[in-house]
Amino acid sequence: MPKSASPQSWAALVYNPIKVDEKRLRSAVRELSKDAGWAAPFFYQTTIEDAGQEAARAAITDGADVVLVAGGDGTVRAVAEAMASTGIPLAIIPSGTGNLLARNLGLPLAVPEAMIRAALGEYQYPIDIGWAALTRESGETTEHAFVVLAGIGLDADMIANTRPDLKKSVGWVAYVDGAARSLPNAKPFRIVYQMDESRLHSTKVHSVLFANCGTLPARIALIPSASITDGEMDVAIIQPTGPFGWLGVWRKIWWDNSVLRRFRAGRLVLQRRGRDASVRYLRGKVAEAAATQPTPIELDGDEFGEAVRIRCRIAPGALLLALPEGHPVDSL
Repeated sequence: MPKSASPQSWAALVYNPIKVDEKRLRSAVRELSKDAGWAAPFFYQTTIEDAGQEAARAAITDGADVVLVAGGDGTVRAVAEAMASTGIPLAIIPSGTGNLLARNLGLPLAVPEAMIRAALGEYQYPIDIGWAALTRESGETTEHAFVVLAGIGLDADMIANTRPDLKKSVGWVAYVDGAARSLPNAKPFRIVYQMDESRLHSTKVHSVLFANCGTLPARIALIPSASITDGEMDVAIIQPTGPFGWLGVWRKIWWDNSVLRRFRAGRLVLQRRGRDASVRYLRGKVAEAAATQPTPIELDGDEFGEAVRIRCRIAPGALLLALPEGHPVDSL
């Protein structure tokens, strides 16, 4: 439907039919569009061949004034990739297992009508988006967007080992099972890495995470300083050592980041304790890591095969979001 065919604004819904109640969601978008004085919405399904990029591009080409996305983290990532730098607002209807971006934004997770109304409203806010250039063993390089985080190493193994049937039945808790399957065989691997234009570093790691934002389900602060609006990328280098190394990682991420940092007394404890080498944090606009052999990659919780190099950058304010009126953005 070309935009010139109607003087009214209209919304496009890109959705994963496996993740949503299709009939109910389409009906809600139609009714709320009508109530808001908008023209009838158009609907675009994702497919096995198209995770959402082509559907979103079709909506943009057709002249949509706003695009709503409903699906898992992979669908949100794919649609965001197509929406980046278009200036057309994107509204996220949380529908999947992790809902990582929605959680980091503090969006209502169980009220799709709230986000549909937000899409039809006027409150919009720009956030950063990440781009990861992946170089395969063959030398081929492709670039993909990520809205939460990209990772090389053990985190990608954990995702690969997470059972789809378990995700469907118990949600994000299934990733704990994936971790249990991956940790017994986890081995460190050597990388060379660089932040911005600084000197090269070589070290052994279990995982390197490149974050646009850093909160996981259950309010676990993987990277507490990460902000989705600061124009910078936060990097976590995971390198446990010794027989109790993973306990140090868990203490850092769960107890230190997710509990102690919430309280003034806890922050004083962390200041006095000093650094924990099991998890190191870096910050910059561009980060690159090269492995000595093909290593698993994940973007926003989806497997992306193996690569020998990953180069991540942040595009500041490149994704325009539609948010509920008055939604707090100071903490983003």
